Amino acid sequence: MTFYQQLLNATAQERHALMTLPLIVQGAQGNITLDTYRAFLTQAYHHVKHTTPLLMACGGRLSGEYEWLRTAIGEYIEEEMGHQEWVLNDIAACGGDKESVRHSATSVDAACHETELMVAYAYDMINRVNPVGFFGMVLVLEGTSTAVATQAGEKIMQALNLPKKAFSYLFSHGSLDISHVTFYESLMNQLTKPEDQQAVIHAAKRFYRLYGDIFKYVAAQSTASQPLIAAA
Repeated sequence: MTFYQQLLNATAQERHALMTLPLIVQGAQGNITLDTYRAFLTQAYHHVKHTTPLLMACGGRLSGEYEWLRTAIGEYIEEEMGHQEWVLNDIAACGGDKESVRHSATSVDAACHETELMVAYAYDMINRVNPVGFFGMVLVLEGTSTAVATQAGEKIMQALNLPKKAFSYLFSHGSLDISHVTFYESLMNQLTKPEDQQAVIHAAKRFYRLYGDIFKYVAAQSTASQPLIAAA
């Protein structure tokens, strides 16, 4: 069995817990309000803006024997750079104030406690534990996006009558991003050291929970809003 398959097997329970959260299920059905969608995008911005710095930090912490992985990180950086601007543009396209989100520190548009914790854990994994463990975060964010982003984007766009330009983040990280998963799988299967494999598994389990906490926060902020359509 390849390490990638071991990774999926070892994190199946945590992945199921995330994918069955009410907000993710409702989002896949298009059953969320405009305020909820904007709240999701706001928190997305506050972690997506760290993607490139995290990748750079990870690459910088790798020893020479991981030059192959550092090269792959360079490819990731090229593809991920600037995606936080896509999120801000989506916020603007659905009536939000993207500059308020960009410059927020303590307002409703700021990163919530849960988002800050997930980002902090990623930096800590890289700088204190094992930089390879950062790929546990990659599994969670890219795997989740590929599984539901396109479907959710299409359903929400229809339900809220929003333009396609309000979904550049979801659509770019959805089914069209499947090549990233294949690339990721090939990288994970090149990890041979048990300590690296365990670091990725451990981190992935933690990131599934941390990412889930962000969705729980967004849902809690939206409890006063009623869904636009009934759940299927």
